[in-house]
Amino acid sequence: MSGIDRCQVAIAGAGPVGTVMATLLAQAGISVIVLEAGQDCARDLRASTFHPPTLEMLDQIGITPMLLDKGLKAPVYQWRDRGSGEKIEFDLSELSDITRYPFRIQCEQYHLSRALAEGLETHPQADVRFGNRLLSFVQDDAGVDLSVETMTGIERIRADFLIGADGANSVVRKWLGIEFDGFTYPERFLTLSTETDLAAYLPDLSYVNYVSDPSEWLVLLRVPSVWRVLVPVNGAVDEAELTSDVNKNAIFDRLIGSGASVNTQHRTLYKVHQRVAKSFREGRVMIVGDAAHLNNPLGGFGMNSGLHDVFNLFEKLLPVLKGQAQADPNLSLYERQRREVTHSFIQSQTKQNMAFISGGAGAAHEARRRELLAIQQDDARRRAYLMRQAMFQSLEDAALIR
Repeated sequence: MSGIDRCQVAIAGAGPVGTVMATLLAQAGISVIVLEAGQDCARDLRASTFHPPTLEMLDQIGITPMLLDKGLKAPVYQWRDRGSGEKIEFDLSELSDITRYPFRIQCEQYHLSRALAEGLETHPQADVRFGNRLLSFVQDDAGVDLSVETMTGIERIRADFLIGADGANSVVRKWLGIEFDGFTYPERFLTLSTETDLAAYLPDLSYVNYVSDPSEWLVLLRVPSVWRVLVPVNGAVDEAELTSDVNKNAIFDRLIGSGASVNTQHRTLYKVHQRVAKSFREGRVMIVGDAAHLNNPLGGFGMNSGLHDVFNLFEKLLPVLKGQAQADPNLSLYERQRREVTHSFIQSQTKQNMAFISGGAGAAHEARRRELLAIQQDDARRRAYLMRQAMFQSLEDAALIR
């Protein structure tokens, strides 16, 4: 399809959300062009958790076996009290009656997008164009006209529909003029990755650990190649200072007592947002994933909720493309289901996770600890909690919205 300037669906963004959508469409016989400003799929070091329902969805495009092969199975995750060393465990194996994947898979997201991009390059219905930046678009009743910047000039594409999977700074969302309501956390998050085995220093670590502490909370995640340490830092401090050896040493001194001995492979500083677009769809243009919503990383909902957007949208869009349904009712239902569940579940749950791990000393800290223990020790509450944290509940809630 190289050089074609006409397609049924154009997708801005070749991250995991964009490449999954493109694969679903191409496998269904829909012509699709994927536009990616970068020269390849970005090696994003943040998202690394695949929840059980996401693994079930990805089975539809045949990619789950790769994730199982490359990733780590993490059925158990912990909330740990940094001061006392107490750990409160939750085991997704309890959900084995409703899913064939009663665990998280810990695997860097770029493995997914790169594998799918490689598959799309050989698919007759797909055209992945790296080094192609969407500049602008205009839609009418019959389609969308795109202007795309390449290394040598400006190219134009005519598509029946456009999907913005182009991340937090989405050009698609901005051109639509959609407000991105919410807030940015005052602290920034610093992610450090190291081959040092933290489990040798901290007893009984799981692959996923939320470490609560009034002074400095942490998230400790194991992926196949490294341990990742996520820690909040003062957003007003200079970036060079926050990513310096001095700060790295201090963080690991407090964590395992020998910071200078720890080598890091990456030190990434980023802002964290809680934002939801006022609309996920305008006419023949839809937004998905980070282009539509952002939340803090506690719980691993960000990438997963974006992939849930994709499967929901695909279900609504395919009958329209095949002439079996009208666009407005189907695509409006996508927008209602995913936007409402983002507000009612994803945003509220990630904020609650943040409160559990980070907030306050003294009585407030103890109250949150007691609440988690009460959930863990009550069969019904624990089941409901696991359903929420594994994201089954959000999918059930979305399906009820008509």
